[in-house]
Amino acid sequence: MSNRSAAPPSAVAALGLVGGFLGARRTGRRDLGGAPFAAAGAWCAREWYRASGPVAMAGLSALYAAAMGGSHPLAKKAGAWPSVAVAAVPAAASELVTRIVPPRDPTTGR
Repeated sequence: MSNRSAAPPSAVAALGLVGGFLGARRTGRRDLGGAPFAAAGAWCAREWYRASGPVAMAGLSALYAAAMGGSHPLAKKAGAWPSVAVAAVPAAASELVTRIVPPRDPTTGR
C-alpha cells in the first residue's frame, strides 16, 4: 500500500490560495476566505512533512503563508485577479522540493 496521497500537494496549495480568494471575494467575508486557505495549508503541511521532512515542511508552509500575504499588496497595484497568480509560487516550490528532497522512510522516520 502506498503512502502517497491521490492529490499532489502542489495542486492543493494552489487551490487553497485561489479558493480562499474566491471565498472572500464572493461572500465579502475575509474569514470565509481564510477557511479554505487554512484547511489546504494544514493538509499540505502534513503531506510535505510526510514526503520531505520537517525542514521542507516548515519552509514550504512559510512560503505558502507569504504568498497569501504578498498577494494583498500586489492586488492593490495590479488588481485582484493578477495577484492570484502568486498561487503558482508555492505550487512550483512544492513540486521542486518534494522531487529533490529524498522521500522519508515511514519505518525509520528518516
